[in-house]
Amino acid sequence: MHKVIQPKVTLVGAGPGDPDLLTIKGVKALSEANVVLYDALANEEILTYAPKKSIKIFVGKRKGLHEYSQDQINQLIVDNALTYGHVVRLKGGDPFIFGRGSEEIEYVESFGIPTFVVPGISSSIAVPACQGISLTKRGVSESFWVITGTTSDRKLSNDVALAAKSSATVVILMGMSKLSQIVTLFQNEDKGKTPVAIIQNGTMTNEKIGIGTVDTIVNVAQMNNLSSPAIIVIGEVVRESNKLKGFYEEFISNEINK
Repeated sequence: MHKVIQPKVTLVGAGPGDPDLLTIKGVKALSEANVVLYDALANEEILTYAPKKSIKIFVGKRKGLHEYSQDQINQLIVDNALTYGHVVRLKGGDPFIFGRGSEEIEYVESFGIPTFVVPGISSSIAVPACQGISLTKRGVSESFWVITGTTSDRKLSNDVALAAKSSATVVILMGMSKLSQIVTLFQNEDKGKTPVAIIQNGTMTNEKIGIGTVDTIVNVAQMNNLSSPAIIVIGEVVRESNKLKGFYEEFISNEINK
């Protein structure tokens, strides 16, 4: 007798990079996968949670090279679910924060295939947290914006200009190529002295950090050779981090001594 294939798709957030920040529910889903379709994960160690005999297919992007288009990925998920059963779609961070996870779920559900979502720890919150930056803090910041630096048409999101007008903490993902534009928008709002942190490869062993202000951060990024993938955090909460106090005090004393 042939075993009846029961297709299902679980969308799993892999977290910000440190493999220990994958959720227990994510580990359980991977352990039951027949097929894993994964993006360019910050840490491929996560794949060891999937059975050895499971099929693992890389469908992500690396340095601008697109292995598959989004339409092809959608189709691969469905084809593999119908052929093999349980597909785990593994995405970095949280799949619903700039991860196009909802598009994939909608496509799969249009075929009547059951879907499940395992949220991931988003890098937008976890990476600042690991540096002691609390995105909200009583008396300092009442809210935060998480904005993509590069929209689908490769432009800087218009929301950055709106965020610059607010008193909120601003977290920008995928924004390193637009750093000088971002700085200009904050300078236009007289925010030149606002603290900024750039954290590259956050939560990973090769993490790099640059601390400055809106006025100086472009130079700091160049001096420290900071590039993508990095998270930009703009706001007074950067100054409040105990972990970064040494960085910040050193930066301020350098500024005074210039």
